[in-house]
Amino acid sequence: MKKSHIVEKLLGDLSRYTPSNKAVTAYAPTNIALVKYWGKRNQELNLPMTSSLSVSLTDKGATTTLSVSAIAQDVFVLNGKPVPTTSVFYQRLLCYLDLFRPFKTFYFNVDIVSTVPIAAGLASSACGFAAMALALDKFFSWQLSSQQLSMLARLGSGSACRSIWPGFVEWHAGEREDGMDSYAEPLSVQWPELCIGLMIVSDKEKTIGSREAMQRTIETSELYKSWPQKVAHDLVILKKAIQEKDFDLLGKTAESNALAMHATMLSAWPPVSYYLPETISAMHRVWQARAEGVPVYFTQDAGPNLKLLFVDKDRARRYFPEIAVMQA
Repeated sequence: MKKSHIVEKLLGDLSRYTPSNKAVTAYAPTNIALVKYWGKRNQELNLPMTSSLSVSLTDKGATTTLSVSAIAQDVFVLNGKPVPTTSVFYQRLLCYLDLFRPFKTFYFNVDIVSTVPIAAGLASSACGFAAMALALDKFFSWQLSSQQLSMLARLGSGSACRSIWPGFVEWHAGEREDGMDSYAEPLSVQWPELCIGLMIVSDKEKTIGSREAMQRTIETSELYKSWPQKVAHDLVILKKAIQEKDFDLLGKTAESNALAMHATMLSAWPPVSYYLPETISAMHRVWQARAEGVPVYFTQDAGPNLKLLFVDKDRARRYFPEIAVMQA
């Protein structure tokens, strides 16, 4: 099964749709996974080994503007600078957009403004491809449902399927080989008191991408065998914590899940480590704060940066004055 087959299932005959003669713009938030997505059962379709659950940040994400290019060439701009045609990001964008214009009868102007560092473990791909899917829906007047757009976003980046919505979002792993039952959907619970603090220890590009790190972990890590059971257990606990607004239960479960994911990477061969000395130091600061009675936890994705979870903004800021505080 190819990505083009999924597009055909969702959209039918692409020749029915014509591009807009005006520029269209869409925004998607970045999302922070509380129960992680780590490992694919199908790399082509970005189908995950397990389900996952995230919380989106309302004011951090990507804004994408699409229009028809005036020249016979795609033009991709990221934060005001042209994307080099030799870059991996350029090729990913190109392959994704080609899914929706198989005969290349026109070219795109794509202008992306991202408020999160690129390839630093802060889900820049997630919000980027979610914003792209939302913009394409406007550009071609598809009028797809949010569930369908979630599946299209997933074809660009797995976790992008969760960035279609704000708030808490669960990505269902699904079982079908064609991936038509693998999509995200929002939880109905709102928790405005929950805050996320971004602790940036490095905004440099990762030395190893998530896709490669996932595959290496699956193929070589003995600990990965227990990962699906860990996720299944944590999903039940985390949804209970969200429903009951039990912050300590949420924080403990999210932190444990993140540490377990990184443990599977460390046991791969060659080992995969996204830790920097500053990352370890930041973890110890969180543990020390908790020992002193400050309710704060962390989670960490495929990068060196931590995301702190807390509900008492003032106390957290006194311990971590450098963090950027975001509302979930």
